[in-house]
Amino acid sequence: MRTDLAVIGAGPAGLAAALAASVRGVRVALVDGAAEPGGQFWRQPATGLGARRPEALHHQWRTWRRLREQLAASDVRVLTEYHVWAVQRDPEGFTVHALLGPEQEDPAEVRAEAVLLATGGHETVLPFPGWTLPGVVTAGGAQAMLKGGLVVPGRRAVVSGTGPLLLPVATGLAAAGVEVAALVESAGPGRLLRHGRALAAKLPEGAGYAARLMRHRVPLLAHHTVVRAHGDDRLTGVTVAALDPGGRVRPGTERLLLCDTLAVSHGMLPHTDLAEGLGCRLDGTAVAVDDEQRTDVPGVWAAGEATGIGGAALSLAEGHLAGRSVAARLRGTAPAPAPAAVKARARLRVFAKALETVYAPPPHWTDRVGDDTVVCRCEEVTAGAVREALDLGAGDVRTVKLLTRAGMGWCQGRMCAPAVAGLTGCELPQARRTFARPVPLGVLAGLDVGSSQDSAAGQGSEAQPYSGTGRRLEPGEGGETDHHADPGRPSGPARRCAPAPHPETTHTPAAPPPEPRDHPEEDPS
Repeated sequence: MRTDLAVIGAGPAGLAAALAASVRGVRVALVDGAAEPGGQFWRQPATGLGARRPEALHHQWRTWRRLREQLAASDVRVLTEYHVWAVQRDPEGFTVHALLGPEQEDPAEVRAEAVLLATGGHETVLPFPGWTLPGVVTAGGAQAMLKGGLVVPGRRAVVSGTGPLLLPVATGLAAAGVEVAALVESAGPGRLLRHGRALAAKLPEGAGYAARLMRHRVPLLAHHTVVRAHGDDRLTGVTVAALDPGGRVRPGTERLLLCDTLAVSHGMLPHTDLAEGLGCRLDGTAVAVDDEQRTDVPGVWAAGEATGIGGAALSLAEGHLAGRSVAARLRGTAPAPAPAAVKARARLRVFAKALETVYAPPPHWTDRVGDDTVVCRCEEVTAGAVREALDLGAGDVRTVKLLTRAGMGWCQGRMCAPAVAGLTGCELPQARRTFARPVPLGVLAGLDVGSSQDSAAGQGSEAQPYSGTGRRLEPGEGGETDHHADPGRPSGPARRCAPAPHPETTHTPAAPPPEPRDHPEEDPS
């Protein structure tokens, strides 16, 4: 199909951007891989599950309901179950390549004058002995199971790691009937106090979580960490220990907690695959944008977690500003001032920066990773193999990958790259992946490289995208498409890294944030 703006990602940022652009006369296609809009933050259970109170699992439900109503009443064309694997520049703008439906086998394309990337973020999990056992899941995965499937991962759980995500996961599991043995947070209260002014707006929300933890009798173990997960065929328990001010385990503080589930998370990283494929500049691990949320690639905007992890309220503000900017720039004018939105974004970015500092992983986590601990699960590469690659002269993460295959598997380093970088003392490199997700060879073979001849997108597919008005699109109604290939980019030069110290011992056995007003005619505040 052809449109003015393709918004990739239907979470808070994508929804706000699509609505802001559409109400200003832009033809918008909102593309998302899920069956319903909302993103991970507002992930919805399947209709067939008959959820009676889905709002019980969500924050800012009134905001979501308002956005959903506005989306249904708008001219935004919503394309669900479109799994985008590349975005390519062409003479007429951009071509968004996607795979349709749950099976992700049939191709589809969307052609647009401009692209807005609202691709969100993904979790980081740092390895520790036993982390590959069945029963160990990411905190976000446990939350997705609960929100989307109305199921829980086990009967007795430990929630561990660091970051604000742990609180809703622990309280959500407890409210669903899971016995939460402990919430194990590596950050200490001293960090929170040092950033008290920036985090003051979150105090009521934090108090609410504390009350829920107490109501469900969930112990909070601050400045603690999981040092080992136990079990043979599956998880049976974890050893937790207190950390000293330097982030090392305090000897003699280890204790065993019996559980069948460990939900663990060590923070989030922005999804930047599509942005990097387009050649967008990164600022650290996030897509770099200007005051209008524009990247350095003409015609490409970015908003939400892709530009830095900051939460739903910040994503709504950034998305709204990005949508206004797109609408103006496509008309050849500058966007009208939006002081309330700009003020909200500035305030929420300060808050996000404080959270990033407070919830940084403990500095000596590599001390607890023995040589036999698997680091890359896809290729079963151990920490010992990574350290051996350094001894062989590896000077960066890419060379470690070539010597050990760490990062060559199904996830292409999305899960293991932070761990490899930490173990080697290298900076986390830009991924520069040609594809944002695995693509069937048949789809690639069917690309008509260099041809300008249009073809129907998604013909023969069983996927059923729907429009923003709730009207189902008929097969083949997606419009005309153009097939192209997306070339890869070479990586940069190698450099010698300072490896992390080898472990000498083996350890055994906040009221909700201000909600931006998200009506397309209003500025967030």
